[in-house]
Amino acid sequence: MEIVLRTVEDDDLPAFFRQMTDPVALRVAAFGPEDQGDRAAFDAWWQRLRASDAVPRTVLADGRVVGNAAVYGEPGGREVTYWIDRACWGRGVATAALRALLAEVPDRPLYARAAADNTGSLRVLEKCGFRETARARGFANARGRDIEEVVLILDR
Repeated sequence: MEIVLRTVEDDDLPAFFRQMTDPVALRVAAFGPEDQGDRAAFDAWWQRLRASDAVPRTVLADGRVVGNAAVYGEPGGREVTYWIDRACWGRGVATAALRALLAEVPDRPLYARAAADNTGSLRVLEKCGFRETARARGFANARGRDIEEVVLILDR
């Protein structure tokens, strides 16, 4: 499977919305938007992200939109985020996409956060060189309660 990143296009947003409102994926990711099913809020969030100094990318697998990845935030505190269609989980797509994004964005340090029980995402981050620096508790909108999250850093 060929994994490629490209600039986000308006036509990608319906696929992103479908992927990011999948109830199983939301539960696993835990941390997501407060208004998970609100398409207008979703579109406004993407408009702000694309107008900022963030680096949002569409993830393509064999030419098909299968997710997104981004680096965002202030210098010295920039974070990575990614969301991959559940149909592609366990196939190396997230790891390949994150590696491609990290090659494109040389800023270091970069940070990431994941629910402590999201072993798949933690493994992707570790394979891409991130290491755990802290644990915290945060409110997980998709679960409706505080949960433990892992804070990671990539500093090389």
